[in-house]
Amino acid sequence: MGKRISVTGASGFLGRHVMPILQERYGAGNVVGMSSRDYNLMDAGQVRQMFAEQKPEILVHLAAYSGGIGANRTFPADFYYRNTLLTALVFQEAARSGVTRLVYPMGGCSYPADARSPIDESQMWEGFPQVDSAAYATAKKMGIVAAMAYQQQYGLSSVVIVPGNMYGEHDNFRTEEAHVIPALMRRFFEAKRDEAQEVVVWGTGRSVRDFVYAGDVAATIPYFIEESQSAGPVNISSGTWTSIKDLAEMIGAETQYEGAIRWDTSKPDGQMVKVFDTAKMRSLGLACQTPLLMGIRKTIRWFERNYDSGGDGIRL
Repeated sequence: MGKRISVTGASGFLGRHVMPILQERYGAGNVVGMSSRDYNLMDAGQVRQMFAEQKPEILVHLAAYSGGIGANRTFPADFYYRNTLLTALVFQEAARSGVTRLVYPMGGCSYPADARSPIDESQMWEGFPQVDSAAYATAKKMGIVAAMAYQQQYGLSSVVIVPGNMYGEHDNFRTEEAHVIPALMRRFFEAKRDEAQEVVVWGTGRSVRDFVYAGDVAATIPYFIEESQSAGPVNISSGTWTSIKDLAEMIGAETQYEGAIRWDTSKPDGQMVKVFDTAKMRSLGLACQTPLLMGIRKTIRWFERNYDSGGDGIRL
């Protein structure tokens, strides 16, 4: 393409999968990755500075403040405030700075709590998100409104993508912040190491989720950079059904843990069924095809290699 591409949140979970794909496709010299160490994107002055210095023609805006259900319940105001600023300030300056394309991901938790699975994009505004993550979910959801508003007033071409429950290398494995897959991986790994007799898992195990390997999500980004139409929001996921019980047993087996699994039913299951309709994604010629077992295996091996050293960006 020869255009200058900037990626916010490049050192984060999805960013570490996206950067090598973009650098290989467009040339390392055309792709600039930025993190919170470079610019504080919750500060209007630093957002303006970023655009003035980097002069992106294409912006992939991955920077976000995210975490698992425990963190969302404990710090809802932080999730709301930080993500509202990260959305509003970046869209504003992107429009003012002449960005020709903006790609913005948001979480599937922004769908209504009572959305009907498989959840298609038409359900986005049919109700309130699941209460435990509503502060984060509604802040990120404003990206859809921003995309529409800045297209109408400034002509900014942007697309909103909605990845499913992502997992993979470089995920956040911190106990109080992790989503379900990295949380379970760490729990089973440490239980095996410590020869614990049981692993405690939240909920009943009956809830069902749609998991997608982060590398598959990252591989779709070039399409949304190059496709000029604002086709979003677009679900990006596997569209497959996996219970938390099956997930826990799979991770236990892959970590070679031989103890018992105890379900703490005093803790929430969250939404009982959340699986995404991927028809729109597939109509664009895109697919997320990494089988869950293969992705889990790759992620566990990476986690095991980096656990003791804290190397390769692992967050413990």
